Amino acid sequence: MNRTPELVTARLRLRQWTDADLAGWAAMNADPRVREFFPGALTREQAAASLDHFRAGLAARGWGWWAVEVTATGEFIGMAGLDPVDDDVPVTGVEAGWRLAAPAWGHGYATEAARAVLDHGFRVLRLPEILAITVAGNARSRAVMERLGMVHDRSADFDDRTVPPGPLRPSVVYRLKRPCARPDAAVRLY
Repeated sequence: MNRTPELVTARLRLRQWTDADLAGWAAMNADPRVREFFPGALTREQAAASLDHFRAGLAARGWGWWAVEVTATGEFIGMAGLDPVDDDVPVTGVEAGWRLAAPAWGHGYATEAARAVLDHGFRVLRLPEILAITVAGNARSRAVMERLGMVHDRSADFDDRTVPPGPLRPSVVYRLKRPCARPDAAVRLY
């Protein structure tokens, strides 16, 4: 039995990863535009390992980093999801995130996928709050966070010591509280 739910929006399907996703995932993580706010590109082997990690997390928990495809075409365009904040980060909770191939930018896909992820996190997982963390200079991701209604928590910003000194160290934290007072109330963010 597959415990991994699919999240469906007007244009996107967030689903479990398949072996066929590796080529697109590896290509996008070798693209310097996609990796601009990461310490470097991923090799094909590193991309395969991360895909396997995402697939295992989804299978074990029923939530995590989903593969994202355009429903009309079946085209794989990246990933979006939820994950517990890494242990080396000075904030705790569950983080929402997204990463799309450069040709998929500018179509509103990141915001649409993230809304589905937030809806799942609040409505199904009953999370009281969801975070988003990015490099301070990542204006595109910060704009998505703001479109989602997330609020920048300046008091939680930090320097990411897992990357070399430089412009990739300053990190910003955005937060979104569960938007309803009643725990049994349905939440629809898209």
